[in-house]
Amino acid sequence: MTIHSVVIQKLLSTNAHLGRRVVADHLKPYAYGVRNGMAVLDSDKTLISLRTACAFIGALARNNARFMFVNTNPLFDEIFDQMTKKIHLYNPNQNTLWRTGGFLTNSRSPKKFRSRNKKLCFAPPQPPDCVVILDTERKSSVVLEADRLQIPVVAIVDSSMPLDIYKRIAYPVPANDSVQFVYLFCNLITKTFLAEQKRFAKHDSSIDAADGSSKIENSEEAKRVEESENVGVSPKDEVVVVPYESLASISQDRAEAKELLEKLVVLKFNGALGKEMGFNGPKSAIEVCKGSTVLDLIVKQIESLNSKYGCNVPLLLMNTAKTNDDTVKVVEKYPNSNIVMLNTSDGQASENEMYPSDHDMLFLSLMNGGTLDVLLSQGKEYILVVGSDNVAAVVDPNILNHLIQNKLEYCMEVTPTTLFDTNNSILNSNQQKFQLAEIARNSNEHSADKFKLIDTRSLWVNLRAIKRLVDTDALKIENYTVSKGGKNDKSLSPKTAAGSAIQFFDHAIGINVPQSHYLPMNATSDLLLLQSDLYTSNNGVLVRNSARTNSLNPSIILGPEFGKVSDLLSRFKSFPSIVELDSLNVTGDVWFGADVTLKGRVNIVAKPGMKLEIPDRAVLHNKDISDPIDI
Repeated sequence: MTIHSVVIQKLLSTNAHLGRRVVADHLKPYAYGVRNGMAVLDSDKTLISLRTACAFIGALARNNARFMFVNTNPLFDEIFDQMTKKIHLYNPNQNTLWRTGGFLTNSRSPKKFRSRNKKLCFAPPQPPDCVVILDTERKSSVVLEADRLQIPVVAIVDSSMPLDIYKRIAYPVPANDSVQFVYLFCNLITKTFLAEQKRFAKHDSSIDAADGSSKIENSEEAKRVEESENVGVSPKDEVVVVPYESLASISQDRAEAKELLEKLVVLKFNGALGKEMGFNGPKSAIEVCKGSTVLDLIVKQIESLNSKYGCNVPLLLMNTAKTNDDTVKVVEKYPNSNIVMLNTSDGQASENEMYPSDHDMLFLSLMNGGTLDVLLSQGKEYILVVGSDNVAAVVDPNILNHLIQNKLEYCMEVTPTTLFDTNNSILNSNQQKFQLAEIARNSNEHSADKFKLIDTRSLWVNLRAIKRLVDTDALKIENYTVSKGGKNDKSLSPKTAAGSAIQFFDHAIGINVPQSHYLPMNATSDLLLLQSDLYTSNNGVLVRNSARTNSLNPSIILGPEFGKVSDLLSRFKSFPSIVELDSLNVTGDVWFGADVTLKGRVNIVAKPGMKLEIPDRAVLHNKDISDPIDI
């Protein structure tokens, strides 16, 4: 079932398609036909009108425009009050909102006017920028006056709306004004307002920070922040890490395993570009292992699960406008796979950010795009969120089984840093509690010194838990504390991306997965590891060569001559054998022949102006090469 069909079903459940007995000529384009003497409105066109109206309201809200919401139907009072309170426009003591039916042309002296119910109509000192009407039939006079003042009107219209009123409505929404549809309509307006208000608040805060950062240090707010940082660690700042070896395997019964996996959906971040590696396109489109791209690996994993157990685990790809076209070319190879493309706005990300790499952006997209409701309607319970850079991410049914059995809402996959893994083997057998400040968000040369664990950027979340947080408005995404550094930002955030969201969930854990589940690709040196004989792939899962006895991967440092993917491919006739390699350092104009074998520690430094060519089938074992005679 597609997202569109689910939304249409929701519209039908509100009886939005039921019109009146009479269909006006000017509204016949919105009518699907007549049945049992009642007009049937076209739900597709109602949906289009809803989206257009919400887009207009969002554009005005983005510019902090003035709104007038009109409702005189007592059946909608509670819905109306909830909407206006959530969007922070409900205040009877201020003139920012008109709730009672007012006369726009009398707004200069509103207190002198008395309605039929003998209620005063208070109006703002300036006319509104938009009028939203829920019960248009009752308030046709407001439409006429808004038209006289050239104020755009958004209104629900039925199939019998007179032409003289209809033509004055800028954004008509043809639908039956039932309580259910009015609730849906107000809910969409609320979500649109909240999204724009959060974006507006972030914009204001960034401007204030730029203009007055020097003044904040002496403010009371800065003192409160400093005091809060000195407070002891709360339970929300630590996480229990469970050893992967302690997890029970899924049932061998194919039917039970299928029922388990039917509750899963996988989302792959696909917004990271390969600019740092000189690749013009998404990182997921780079070939990493025997002709397979990063995207191929995750698709093959899911196809293998679906084929083995007869289940239907969908793959959601969260793209940006810059990665969408190249991604389409890759997924064209898999016409029978259930792959859904989710496009996000590039306006919230700079070119240097791996947008949308942060999990808070995932929650925003799930809420705003309606994907969350669709997944729940399909019986999905958990979502596995896979980061952009981790090539070795695994869709592991054993983790899903553990989460369902223990009713856990949130799980972050972590793996020990090299130093901590060497000195603390107890983590492999016992549960331990770790503070979030002990978990690195990114992996670099400083991780082993400062952090005990690394966040692999694979995250499991219960969809109903997200829904609960959305419905209660508890997911305050603007308060997330995650690093937003670009490509030149090498700092490590004291909190991980998972740590930013973990505070909202009641039952959260970490799972200490094997280090084979984590292999980031941030440079061409990582690509050399993957393209060599050190790794192969089996149904999309990277498999390390069993001939290598060292538990650690070789340390590879390549000079700027190898910085681009195209340079790396051109300077190697074929990728060398590195199964017995400990470290490789290459600098200068160096070219490798075919079938080269590297062992131990190898340093190759070409002097300025010199070209070094490693011959075919050369074996370099503990070699320091700076001249052709050294080979």
